[in-house]
Amino acid sequence: MRNWKFAMASTILGSALILGACSSTDTGTKTEETDSETAGEAVVEGMVSGDGSSTVAPIMEGVVEEYAGAQPDVQVTVGTSGTGGGFEKFIQGETDFSNASRPIKEEEVASLKEAGIDYTEFQLAYDGLSVVVSQENDWVENLTVEDLKKLWIEDGTTKKWSDINSEWPDEEVIFYAPGTDSGTYDYFNEVILEDEDLVSSATLSEDDNTLVQGIQADVNAVGFFGYAYYVANQDTLKVVSIDGIEPTKDTIESGGYSPLSRPLFIYANNTALTDNAAAYDFMMYTLENAGMMAEAVGYVALPQEEYDKALAKLEALTNNQ
Repeated sequence: MRNWKFAMASTILGSALILGACSSTDTGTKTEETDSETAGEAVVEGMVSGDGSSTVAPIMEGVVEEYAGAQPDVQVTVGTSGTGGGFEKFIQGETDFSNASRPIKEEEVASLKEAGIDYTEFQLAYDGLSVVVSQENDWVENLTVEDLKKLWIEDGTTKKWSDINSEWPDEEVIFYAPGTDSGTYDYFNEVILEDEDLVSSATLSEDDNTLVQGIQADVNAVGFFGYAYYVANQDTLKVVSIDGIEPTKDTIESGGYSPLSRPLFIYANNTALTDNAAAYDFMMYTLENAGMMAEAVGYVALPQEEYDKALAKLEALTNNQ
């Protein structure tokens, strides 16, 4: 297996992942190898498509590349238009699965029901949404939740570091944040902004690499995104403790890093799972390897029993057909 933390330090993900063979246009069939050395082993052919969270993307990048080695005749395409953008495509029936850094919303559930799409939710890993500054920033080590509110909620003023602590520089804070289609934005809005407006001067992007680069380049910048993006760039970024707790594997897993610890999800179209052998096989591979890949890229694996339950839930879908 590749060293995923090393690979991510250079680049986590482009706008889409297209891995696997591109020759087949079949929606998914199982065949048997005729070669004498591999006779009797099930081989899957077909296409699988997904979209959604850029936070979940590092896990999926690793899974997709590893899966391409296991099933080279399956083409898996995964976009990163954000959790909300991914659900829009999922509702339109354009994708077989949707990655999400927040639970599905009631209005999205209603839209899926109206569209006649049944789905299954699977948890993939835990994340600690990380607040970061440049390594060159030598004054911020810790912020409270109240500090985050004061910084990030729009109040009509020009925010300065000295507003938080009079000993900090009298310099304007430069903000970077996930775009409004991002589940990370939604989660931050829920637990920090509490539906108040995000500071209007923030640079927004669904691409977390854009946020990373902006914060790296400005000593007065601050931003937030998934923990894996901090881990991959910790030589140039500094993570900020929240109420004295730094995001680490242990604090994320225990829930001690509160309120910014959260689960990560993948939502699968049930019809795709039952009618498309490639989609079912890829989802099974994802659940079997999500924990290992989550740890490899900097997230926190679920307890093994949770993955076992998810695999049983997946198997039950086809057994009920």
